[in-house]
Amino acid sequence: MLLLWGAGRLVDGFPDRSRMMLRFRSEFRARGAGTQRSNRSRAGKPVPMNRSLLAGLAAGAAGTTALNLVTYLDMVVRARPSSSTPEETVRKTEELAHSTLSSEGPDSQSASNRRSGLGALMGIAAGLCTGLAYGLVRPRLDGVPLPVLGIGAGLAANVGTSGPMAALGISDPRSWSASSWVSDLIPHLAFGLTTAAVWELALPNRR
Repeated sequence: MLLLWGAGRLVDGFPDRSRMMLRFRSEFRARGAGTQRSNRSRAGKPVPMNRSLLAGLAAGAAGTTALNLVTYLDMVVRARPSSSTPEETVRKTEELAHSTLSSEGPDSQSASNRRSGLGALMGIAAGLCTGLAYGLVRPRLDGVPLPVLGIGAGLAANVGTSGPMAALGISDPRSWSASSWVSDLIPHLAFGLTTAAVWELALPNRR
C-alpha cells in the first residue's frame, strides 16, 4: 500500500514539474532575446541621415588635411615641385566658358594668382563632397572592415579628381610613370583612411 501511495504522489508531481520547466525555459528565452535586442541597439542602431552627412562632411575635411599633409611631406622629402594640374584645370574651364579671371588678360599675374587660389579651393571642395558622399553611403555598408572602407573612399576621391582632368585633356593617367602614380595614390589613400576613421569616431557604437 505504501508503495502504491508513493507512486501516486510521484505521478501527481509530474505536472507541477513540467510547468516549472516550461516556465524556466520561457524566462530563459525571454532574457536571451532581450540581450540580443540590447546588443543590436548598441552596436547597429540606425543613424539619422543628417547626422551621417555632417559626420561625412567633418570626415572629408579631416581627410583633405591628411591628403595635403602627405602631399607636402612628399614635396619636402623628394624636393619635387607642386602639381600645376589644378591651375591648368581652372584655365581650361576659363577657355571653355570664354571668360577670364582678370581684366588684365589671362596671362597676367593677377589671373595666375586667382587660378592658384581657385585650384586649391577646388581641391578642398572635392574633399568635402567626397566626405558627404561617404556619409551618404556609409550607413548601408555595416559589416565592411574599416581598411576596406578607407581604401574605397581613397580610390573614389582619386577618380573624382583625376577623372575631370582626363576629360578636359589636361592629364592622361595612362601615360603616368610609376612615381607619378605613387605620388597621386598615397595621398588619396591617406585621405580615404582618415575619412573612414573620423566618420567612425564621430558616430561611435556603430560596430
